[in-house]
Amino acid sequence: MNDQDNNPLSPEQMAQALDQHPDYKVLRRLVPRHEFNPSKPGQMLQRGVVLDTETTGLNVDADQVIELGMIVFEFDPVLGTVHRVVDVFDELEDPLRPIPPETTAVHHITDEMVRGKTIDDAKVNAIVNAAAVVIAHNASFDRPFVEKRWPVFQDKHWACSIRDIDWKGEGISSAKLEFLMQTQGIFYEAHRAETDCWALLELLTALLPQSQQPALLTLLESLNQPQVRLYATGSPFDSKDALKARGYRWAPEIKCWHRTLSTEKALQEELDWLKRKVYQGKRASVEVETLGGTVRHSQRQGEKTIHPL
Repeated sequence: MNDQDNNPLSPEQMAQALDQHPDYKVLRRLVPRHEFNPSKPGQMLQRGVVLDTETTGLNVDADQVIELGMIVFEFDPVLGTVHRVVDVFDELEDPLRPIPPETTAVHHITDEMVRGKTIDDAKVNAIVNAAAVVIAHNASFDRPFVEKRWPVFQDKHWACSIRDIDWKGEGISSAKLEFLMQTQGIFYEAHRAETDCWALLELLTALLPQSQQPALLTLLESLNQPQVRLYATGSPFDSKDALKARGYRWAPEIKCWHRTLSTEKALQEELDWLKRKVYQGKRASVEVETLGGTVRHSQRQGEKTIHPL
């Protein structure tokens, strides 16, 4: 028996050894951090909120929030650096009706867990009022739900860590939060609001592979970009497959395909594509809806204009 047998490697030592081998990648469990970067004297910091919800279902008109998680953090709006966590909020709410079993199977929140509980509206309002930006992973889902329950969210600038970062352009094939965390060497138990918030906050500190800037900075820059929603009004029926493949979504309430774009260049390219591939060079007009930071990722309408092709 040698000395190594008497002194076995610790799990971390084994992980470090595997990390150095080209045939292995090691994942470590997410450990929530409250301190990230020390602030400097005179540094002007703002407060942001990362947010996640669990609901009774997917329909904002029929379903309700049963868990709201928020982490309040300080950040530098110029550098896009996260500095420290200043508050953590996670509360459950009774929807006053049974939670569908298929929904409980996803987030594991039961009727017994929420019975008689109510989310503190005053605390929610205080947190949101002090925030410069709200960030969610798939904000187009969370934002309509929380705006319906707490109108204070309507006047805030929102960023979406799925749609406001070009993950494919950064060389990452999926925008699913669990996958993105694995690219950082981290795993966690998903689908509870507070845990997902901790994961998202950690992701915001990551350097993007191609741009080599913090993910948070990219989201903050997106707030100044003229995001628009383009409606392919009156598009021929036989163009539906091409539109779907291009990334358009069908809006049944207005019977129209639409796509959200983040830059003026992307809008012009899309208008050219529609003219050539959908309307076949024929005279046509499409509708463009401008989405400011307080409207984007919500179900509320922005300013609409008609663009002839």
